[in-house]
Amino acid sequence: MDSKKYSKVAVGGTFDKFHDGHKKLLSTAFEMGDRVEIGVTSDAFGGLKGNIDPCEERMKNLKCFFSDKSNFTVVPLEDPFGTTIYDGDFEAIVVSKETEPTAVKINEIRVSKGMKPLDIIVVNFVMAYDGNPISSTRIRSGEINNNGNLIE
Repeated sequence: MDSKKYSKVAVGGTFDKFHDGHKKLLSTAFEMGDRVEIGVTSDAFGGLKGNIDPCEERMKNLKCFFSDKSNFTVVPLEDPFGTTIYDGDFEAIVVSKETEPTAVKINEIRVSKGMKPLDIIVVNFVMAYDGNPISSTRIRSGEINNNGNLIE
């Protein structure tokens, strides 16, 4: 079996109303890394986004979705950076266009600490059937479902 491009990859998010955009982001992380650490915003940190499912539930959903894999960990995120600014084993981070600025900031912090910057892998948005990105906010508002279909 061919080795992945990176030995350890980071990916993070709120992962509320788990949808096709999340699946693409996470699938990319698994394609790129031998090991994947998935950071999930904690209730306190994620709560800044509004009415979201509890962190424990969101983490459980991810573990269930990837129950066929064993090369990952799911950890709560208390801030935008997680363990990426402390753990020198990370080689890359997978982000959406929306969260790319956070990855740039992570690299600034890593470099200031004498750590190697991460390769930043940007995943394009998955579009809903109306041509706009699928997002948890749109799902929570009842505009679309988790696959991007419009709700009438």
